[in-house]
Amino acid sequence: MNLAGYHCFADDWERRATIRTRPRRLLENDNKLIFPVCRQPLVLSATFVEHCPQWREFVLVQSFYKFINDVVIFETEIVDKTARAIAKNRFSLPFPLACRVDAMTVVVDEDYHALVALDFLQQTVALTGIAPLDLPSHIELSRALPAAQAQAPAHLRDAVELIGVAIAENTVTHDVAAFSKDSSVKGAIRGMMADHLFDEGRHARFWTSLVRLYWQTASAQDRDAIAHVLPTFLGHYLTHELQKNFDLHLIDHLDISPNVRNALRDDVRALAFPIHRQHPLMSNILGFLQNSGLLQTPSVADALNAFAPGPGGLA
Repeated sequence: MNLAGYHCFADDWERRATIRTRPRRLLENDNKLIFPVCRQPLVLSATFVEHCPQWREFVLVQSFYKFINDVVIFETEIVDKTARAIAKNRFSLPFPLACRVDAMTVVVDEDYHALVALDFLQQTVALTGIAPLDLPSHIELSRALPAAQAQAPAHLRDAVELIGVAIAENTVTHDVAAFSKDSSVKGAIRGMMADHLFDEGRHARFWTSLVRLYWQTASAQDRDAIAHVLPTFLGHYLTHELQKNFDLHLIDHLDISPNVRNALRDDVRALAFPIHRQHPLMSNILGFLQNSGLLQTPSVADALNAFAPGPGGLA
């Protein structure tokens, strides 16, 4: 691979990584929220506001626990795995040493983010006295990657993994940014999210650079084969199903009447985002595909237009 134009991130990591520069953050015992209400529409539904507003803290705290659990799964089971394989030269795509060193900084960051997340889970339990319910064992990406890889030729499965992780790292950066700016949330949590964002911005650029390097060397046949599986990946990645199931699980643990419970269930089932160009994450995904060079490939643009048809197309 030709590293011309590749920016090495290791020096920047030495100077600025949060594991090197940030103290431990402690959760404040104040009146601010653990989790933004805008990220949990259940507590904003008319049924909830009218019939069970006393359960708002419970629902928001449990939603925070799920968020933390998702972070730990994402960073230790998925991103860490891919970055570690690249760093140790065990990935089927051979990257130069400079890329492998950068990949190891991602490994260190992601494991540190998981440690911080678990620390905040422990602090939240101590502060609120609310223990976590059973949390999901997987996230959307846990399903999206193997589903897409199963449709790809064997020699392209690592390439599909690389692109899927890069898509996720670019979308999570925007998600974390919105969380970190919500003034309704406790300062320590916003600080944690700002720290996370500081690292994830670097990660997003790193993964975009790796995908761009790979795409420049991929054959036309391999590009077309990857384009073919992108709709499968996005269909699983953008689904609302896991969040809906978690919210229904939450409702089962509220001490409310059967009629209210059924009404809340109906509210949750009506909240899903359709998977098309108006999905909240789609603009971020398209930005990544543009910056990494994939969207300039006709088969990729065609696959995405078929995935999300409509006036103007996605390209």
